[in-house]
Amino acid sequence: MTAPSLLFDLPDVAATEELGGAMARGFPGATAPQGSSVHLSGELGVGKTACVRSLLRSFGVSTRVRSPTYSLIETYVLAALTVVHVDLYRLRSPADLDDLGLREQFVAGSLILIEWPVRAAAALPPADLELTLDYHGAGRHARLVVGSALGGIWLENLLRDSRLMPYLSN
Repeated sequence: MTAPSLLFDLPDVAATEELGGAMARGFPGATAPQGSSVHLSGELGVGKTACVRSLLRSFGVSTRVRSPTYSLIETYVLAALTVVHVDLYRLRSPADLDDLGLREQFVAGSLILIEWPVRAAAALPPADLELTLDYHGAGRHARLVVGSALGGIWLENLLRDSRLMPYLSN
């Protein structure tokens, strides 16, 4: 049985940012004891960080949102949620994950956004949602796949977001 998923045709950066904003609006809350997580996959420059940046802005982050390409981890402490943005592109092996202290971030009240999860293989807990972005002409295709019950609720919330409807392709 395949996991529920949504497909989107995103014609430009604004549409990719709209997806990030919708993900923030649809977030069901950090109710899981181990926190929540999203794995973001796709080629370099496809829009993973742009999507995360928009999500963070929609959560109310007003400070500069930097790509964690070099720092590997950027943390944003909000009133009811701590968002940890991780980029594993430069990880040499899954064993390097321990040096980052990432496992300690998976706690209630956290949302962990992980770019390049393939670099850590099975060392990561399963994601609530998996977002894959692919180039499609001048735009992007996006696929969100449910990985948990919380992810299922999140996906249902996204289906009710009228701002995403023009981009939904399934």
